[in-house]
Amino acid sequence: MSKAFTRESDSGDDEDDLSLPPLPAGTKNYITPEGYHRLRTELLNLIDIERPKIVDIVSWAASNGDRSENGDYLYGKKRLREIDRRIRFLTKRLDIAEIADPSLHHGNDQVFFGATVTYCNLQGDEKTITIKGIDETDNLKGEVSWVSPIARALLKSREGDEVQLMTPGGLERLEIIKVSYPPRPTQH
Repeated sequence: MSKAFTRESDSGDDEDDLSLPPLPAGTKNYITPEGYHRLRTELLNLIDIERPKIVDIVSWAASNGDRSENGDYLYGKKRLREIDRRIRFLTKRLDIAEIADPSLHHGNDQVFFGATVTYCNLQGDEKTITIKGIDETDNLKGEVSWVSPIARALLKSREGDEVQLMTPGGLERLEIIKVSYPPRPTQH
């Protein structure tokens, strides 16, 4: 059988990691210091630990002979492509990252990047979100990207303000109840 029919597609190898949305054109890649540190740690772990381990496995598997039916070799090569793609993505994103420390706004009642905002709708349903960088959000923790519609609606408003958010169900009015930021780190 021809290799063309047995080989996995490499079509996405030159693409960036699509697990995170692209940055809107002309915007900066804002990120919190914690988010930058987490992504940098992931990058260094991939480069220093994970990639060399997979290279060793692929090298060992290649030395075993027939590569066309060698699962360790095939899986290792696929994993290596995934790691390399993630390394390229993280390198690009960290190169253009602009670290914005939310603790600088501690005590402020206006919504900026890094704010934790509690708001309610007209039905009285309260929700709390934290506005973070596009590469560091976790919806399960109530974190939203600063380019998301809810964050854009809330940015620059203050406690007590009412903002409007366009949703699929129509225009929704939200009242900002509380705005908070992490405290500044103490200097020793």
